[in-house]
Amino acid sequence: MLNQGAQVTDPEKAARIFKILSAPTRLRIVQLIRNKPMCVNALAARLGVTPAAVSQHLRVLRAADLVIPDKRGYYVHYRMNPKTLAGWRKLADELLGEGSG
Repeated sequence: MLNQGAQVTDPEKAARIFKILSAPTRLRIVQLIRNKPMCVNALAARLGVTPAAVSQHLRVLRAADLVIPDKRGYYVHYRMNPKTLAGWRKLADELLGEGSG
């Protein structure tokens, strides 16, 4: 937790994180796979979008190391990367937590 008046150590990183999470579909993907790994087709069906659209969003999330692919036969299931998620959570808490403003 930051003291009053303290600054986030890396505001550029925080801005990149929030930009990645600014797409509603990406947020919904994160919500869906947070507790249960899912493949592209299952995500597409749940989200009501094309598998191609899901793949594009997953590409962004993979590049940010937020999701981890897990090949299962013909399918790739995606799950959250707990290490990256914890780091993002800490950064967000530093920025938005109590006493930061």
